[in-house]
Amino acid sequence: MRRTIVGRHAFTGRGALSNPPGRFDKQRVVDAVDDGWYLEEEPESIDTTLEPERAREVITTNDSPDFHFEQSINPYRGCSTGCSYCYARPSHAYMGLSPGLDFETRLFYKADAAKTLEAQLARPGYVCKPILLGANTDPYQPAERRMRVTRSILEVLARTDHPVAITTKHALVLRDLDLLAPMAGKRLVSVAVSVTTQDGELKRAMEPRAASPQARLRALAALSAAGVPTGVLVAPVIPALNDHELEAILAAAAQAGVHWAGYVLLRLPYEIKDLFREWLEEHYPQRAAHVMSLIRDMRGGRDNDPRFGTRMRGTGPYAELLRERFRIACRRLNLDSGTRDPLKIALFRPPATPGAQLRLGL
Repeated sequence: MRRTIVGRHAFTGRGALSNPPGRFDKQRVVDAVDDGWYLEEEPESIDTTLEPERAREVITTNDSPDFHFEQSINPYRGCSTGCSYCYARPSHAYMGLSPGLDFETRLFYKADAAKTLEAQLARPGYVCKPILLGANTDPYQPAERRMRVTRSILEVLARTDHPVAITTKHALVLRDLDLLAPMAGKRLVSVAVSVTTQDGELKRAMEPRAASPQARLRALAALSAAGVPTGVLVAPVIPALNDHELEAILAAAAQAGVHWAGYVLLRLPYEIKDLFREWLEEHYPQRAAHVMSLIRDMRGGRDNDPRFGTRMRGTGPYAELLRERFRIACRRLNLDSGTRDPLKIALFRPPATPGAQLRLGL
């Protein structure tokens, strides 16, 4: 039975304001509704639950032309970082849970992730291709500090010389510098840190449990100093909310020593359009209508445009202006926004399976 919050109420450390049903829910009326009648005050916070999720495989494949990686691993399902705009929220609907508060409070971790990954890498037909960590949820979200699932996956990839790219909003990535630095020396790893804003107030409302902008920039500087190829992602860019910071974020990242940069226009697939509009009206009511109007202008008159090739950048004059601003800033700051040095796949050594014959190396 899912507990449903009635009415809009900002919970401490949470991005979503409500818990709407997922698009696959056939029954829209839940068994119990908390309308707060027996409480003197509404609760200020919601506890996070963490449950194991066992799977036969941890590597998933991607055939979208909008991504540079064909393989990814998500150590967790759901993300307590709580980004109000997160495009991954609708994935919780596949489990019969809400993309709203459930997504950031009902979390699942990949049990035996390292063991399962080793088994996949040891398969005779496995073809080594770079793996992306952080495609659907942040691999360094708060639960990782205790669960260390991402750490266990990196240990397997480091031991087998398997290339990996990481995307995160958390400075916890520095904990694994002992693995990342040696891998970087073999051109086996790159790290991208998403910096959405340098405004602390906006960050606290929009990304409540992410690292501060300053901590993310310090993490980029530390990674770069250790020889790890780094990049900054200004993602998402939201018109009339954080788009004016584009050049300043790129400049701060360049000063931190990043090698490349990218940006992604806000995406509002499925339930996200309603959750984000709800968030906008709560935190920025005076500009909510203007923000959504600009988004629709860049999405062909809709809240979201799912087409490959345009969904990451948008269309129309405003989107073209963003592209040009980004291009000019990257050129001025000597940031590579195009092709990056490929990660090496030739060094990969499949893990030995129990009882397997030793390789002679002849």
